[in-house]
Amino acid sequence: MKNLRFALVPAFVLSLLTPIAGAQTRFDAYFGLGTATVGSTHQSIDFSGSGVSLSTPSMDGLFGAFGGALMLKPSIGFGGQATLRFRQGDYAGLEYRPVFYDFNGIWTPRLGDRIMPEFQAGLGGVNMRFYNPYFSYFNYDTGQYTNYAGSTNHFQLHASAGLRIFLTYHIFVRPTLDYHWVNNFTWFKSNSVPSYSIAIGYTTGD
Repeated sequence: MKNLRFALVPAFVLSLLTPIAGAQTRFDAYFGLGTATVGSTHQSIDFSGSGVSLSTPSMDGLFGAFGGALMLKPSIGFGGQATLRFRQGDYAGLEYRPVFYDFNGIWTPRLGDRIMPEFQAGLGGVNMRFYNPYFSYFNYDTGQYTNYAGSTNHFQLHASAGLRIFLTYHIFVRPTLDYHWVNNFTWFKSNSVPSYSIAIGYTTGD
């Protein structure tokens, strides 16, 4: 539920702003699958305290991308996006799940009747969540035990470029390349994290 909450933040903000939109605006939403990649630090860490150090991994795996936009003009608007790893990955004996979220200005010039380029730029954050598969922690909020070990938060800058290929007047396919610059992302080799996705989307416009 906590991961879903992060993913729904951009859509929730947009839903609050939708009532101010006039007749000339449109709302776009999409969901897609892809991946995010960044190399390993090649460090060895002993999280368990057992004296056995394990190597840190590269980031990879299957990610989901959820996003939406409120277009105030035919080609200019703003929106939000959340990208998160579906399954927990191994991180030197712990398990991890990164959640990227960002808020962006959007430009969508039209290129013919069926193709619309899409460019985004903005800022947001990354929540790196860690889980211990061998130990349970008591959650005082819920009164239950969980393997959630903690998280770190990092500021990020975001930019993306993609295409919307319209299958109908309202339904489109959206291949996209995203770039995330994550401040102090020492869990991995670089602060630069590219991600790739292909999504299916819907627009209320023509």
